[in-house]
Amino acid sequence: MSDFAVSNFVREELVPQRPAPVKTTGLVGFLRTRLFNSPTNILITIVSVLLLWFVLVPTVKFLFVDAVWTGTDRAACLAETAGHPVGACWPFIQAKLSQFIYGFYPEPERWRVNLTFFLAAVLLLPLLIPRLPAKGINASLFFLAFPVVAFFLLRGGGLDGFAVSWITSLLSGFNDSIGDGGRKLAAAGEAAAVIGPALWGLGKLIVLISTAISWVLLPLQWLLDQIQSAGQPVWIDFAITAVIVSLLLFFLGGGFRTGWRPLVVSLATFAGIGLVISVMKLDRGGFPVVDTRLWGGLLVTLVVSVTGIVTSMPVGIALALGRRSTIPLIRIFSIAFIEFWRGVPLITVLFFATYMLPLFVPTGFTIDGLVRALIGIALFAGAYQAEVIRGGLQAIPRGQGEAASALGLSWWKTTALIVLPQALRHVIPGLVNSFIALFKDTSLVSIVALFDLLGQLRASFSDPTWATPTTAFTGFAFTGLIYFVFCFGMSRYSLFVENRLNAHRRN
Repeated sequence: MSDFAVSNFVREELVPQRPAPVKTTGLVGFLRTRLFNSPTNILITIVSVLLLWFVLVPTVKFLFVDAVWTGTDRAACLAETAGHPVGACWPFIQAKLSQFIYGFYPEPERWRVNLTFFLAAVLLLPLLIPRLPAKGINASLFFLAFPVVAFFLLRGGGLDGFAVSWITSLLSGFNDSIGDGGRKLAAAGEAAAVIGPALWGLGKLIVLISTAISWVLLPLQWLLDQIQSAGQPVWIDFAITAVIVSLLLFFLGGGFRTGWRPLVVSLATFAGIGLVISVMKLDRGGFPVVDTRLWGGLLVTLVVSVTGIVTSMPVGIALALGRRSTIPLIRIFSIAFIEFWRGVPLITVLFFATYMLPLFVPTGFTIDGLVRALIGIALFAGAYQAEVIRGGLQAIPRGQGEAASALGLSWWKTTALIVLPQALRHVIPGLVNSFIALFKDTSLVSIVALFDLLGQLRASFSDPTWATPTTAFTGFAFTGLIYFVFCFGMSRYSLFVENRLNAHRRN
């Protein structure tokens, strides 16, 4: 007990106070832990602050402090008139704003552009909000119905017929091209000496085939003549098409047992199409035609970029799957297509689509200049999307496909329901990066006489009414802000989608 008593200790004075812990929250904590926690970070922070000071301060001063906000001509944006160094000339933007949005689109018809923008926003916003219902119907309206309605709204014009007329005219034109080719080949065989008989025989054979096809097309041609001679050719053609398509879907869907739903969907779809034809008066010529050469500004930028983004996705998916195919012909074609389009600059593609594509179409068949550029951009972007999607496909474990095969799923169902959704989820950043690059690359269409937003800006500089030292800087700053808003919006939404689809990977 004595040893235990001796070992006891009782403190007779207070313990000295320890220093308070370093603050790690709030503004001071953020500065201490993130910006000034090491000599290297201190140096980087000081350099960054100096860089922002020398960049942001002059920018704010130019855009807001020294800017001119009101005026009717260049005199308001001159230093002699303002009495101080002039920054941005915002009256120039106000005067040219309609030109930046519509280009040279006729002013009385600009309501059609506004209506197109409104319909696009109404149909796109519900697709971007995950919790809203009826995504299937909404997607069908946006990706299938809206492009047709937008075409007739923006360009104008009407319908001369419907599916029966279109198919008959297309097949007849194709058959006429075959016959003309055979006759030219036979004529070349008569002039040739060595291989002349072979060419002549081949040409006569092609002409014979064309004649046989024309006999097969005779009932369709007779039906087309009857439709055109009627008082309402568009509506008669529309009714015949609706009956044929609806009956085909009814019997292919299971007939009287399970074919009623496809029949109802088909009839409802044709009823909607008929309503659009009636409202837009497409059977009576439609709206006045506005040539695409008058389009410009933000309208062309959005048309080219949205069309390129939407059409490049299915092209890219098909090429990515084709490149991984076990069929040599499909794989070789996909590889050659991708490597060719990726190895050619976009400027060359636009020149080829604008000036060379008309040489490869049948005689008398013309393609609008804007459509040519859209085709070239879609194929060019599709090649890049294919490699991005192929990277996502390679990231999927082989066991996913093997498990689907063990469950009895076909290759199509395995790809569409299991492999492809996971692959697209993996490559969302790469896909959106390609979308943003394509949106900015639309400025190259000005090389082929299509005035997009940037091209329209350059054209506005030629107006002597607004020729000032700061006009160009103001215009480029304004268009830069527009490009930034669209690109930043796509980037943030892709981040939202990526986080939402990858919720299972969060710690």
